Amino acid sequence: MLFSMLMKARRCATPCHISIRTSCLLALAFGAASAHAGEKPLTLSEALSRAMAQNPGLHVFDLRLEGLNGRRLTADQNPALEAGLEVENFLGSGERQGLDGAEYTLSLSSTLELGGKRQARVSVVDSRYGLVEAEHRAEILEVLGQVTRRFVATLALQEKLQLAADAVALAEATHEIVARRADRGAAPQAEVLRARAALTQSRIEQARLQAEYESRKTALASLWGSTRPAFRNLEGDLFQFSSADSFETLYRRVSKSPAIQVYASEQRIRETEIQLARSESESDIRWQVGIRHFEETDDTAVTAGFSVPLFAGPRNRGDVQAAVAARDEVQYRREDNLLRLRSRLFEAYQLRQQSIDAVKRIRSQILPDLSEALTQTRKAYERGRYRYVEWTAAQRELLSARRALIDAATTALLNQALIEQLTAQPLATVQGAPAR
Repeated sequence: MLFSMLMKARRCATPCHISIRTSCLLALAFGAASAHAGEKPLTLSEALSRAMAQNPGLHVFDLRLEGLNGRRLTADQNPALEAGLEVENFLGSGERQGLDGAEYTLSLSSTLELGGKRQARVSVVDSRYGLVEAEHRAEILEVLGQVTRRFVATLALQEKLQLAADAVALAEATHEIVARRADRGAAPQAEVLRARAALTQSRIEQARLQAEYESRKTALASLWGSTRPAFRNLEGDLFQFSSADSFETLYRRVSKSPAIQVYASEQRIRETEIQLARSESESDIRWQVGIRHFEETDDTAVTAGFSVPLFAGPRNRGDVQAAVAARDEVQYRREDNLLRLRSRLFEAYQLRQQSIDAVKRIRSQILPDLSEALTQTRKAYERGRYRYVEWTAAQRELLSARRALIDAATTALLNQALIEQLTAQPLATVQGAPAR
């Protein structure tokens, strides 16, 4: 379902030529509804493409990379040159009154960096590029997962709207049959009133679902920055599933997913930070040259000097230790996240399998039995063999089973989307579902 369509438009736009595979298992089936004037039904592939191109959260990473470019320029600079002016022996007493005995020194100073500090700073910034790109890939998967989940939820609501329309039609037919029997004296007037109340309730439920459907469409469109949906309905098949590999095969994919690659990029950052901290243990040489002017004799002389901090290594030992600890922490966080992802993957895998099995059983066993039971109950009611309550009970059971079918299919597809998001790969080929 998710991640079987290759997002070509964005592959060259991302810094690391991201190729995110996205799918449209939910395509090709919901074409019965008519489109609004100028509005085509929205497919999952179109929704994913719009989100990839227009989701505001994804554009943040371009700015983050631009910021890193600026940081790299700063990190790659040599220590600044400093100009100084020093005045001595002025405004004193006796012969040192005023400026007659003053000495002026004009100097130029800077620092000679040792230990590869400049390269270490640049390496830290360069390693952050990989982290931003890994986080970008992970965020793309998160956005695509959100689009798929909202698409599936909205598509399920679209199915429930069709079911609500069927329920209204069934309630209308029931009211007509009960009214005819009441006119012949074969049914009490109370049954007519109950049938009319049931019809009103079904219409209220239909209106509620329609309002929720419009809200879901707006929430879906917001993922590509739109404030109102430019589509009337969705196009897709809620009852079409992919076959899946074994759980262990899927888990191996999780260990290579962008969510885990983020930790590898972070660990590279920590390694470069250790190198930077160790380079700080190397003492830099502070140098200074200048010209001194003696006002009293009108003579000049050259001055020069340098200084080296003492015991820089021991003083920097704490920073090195902190950098090493931060690097080791990444590994434990990675292992902890892998365990959490394994738990989520296993739960999604089991729920998906159970839901697909439920869909098959409901379609092959429960719905045919309840449909036949409703047909027989209606005929028996029209002949006066069954009561009104038994007929309406058969109706409720069939409608409830159809709702359970939609819920089970929705659960299967939502968990399928989660599996594909966690593994960053599509499931196996699509298996055609039997006709409803």
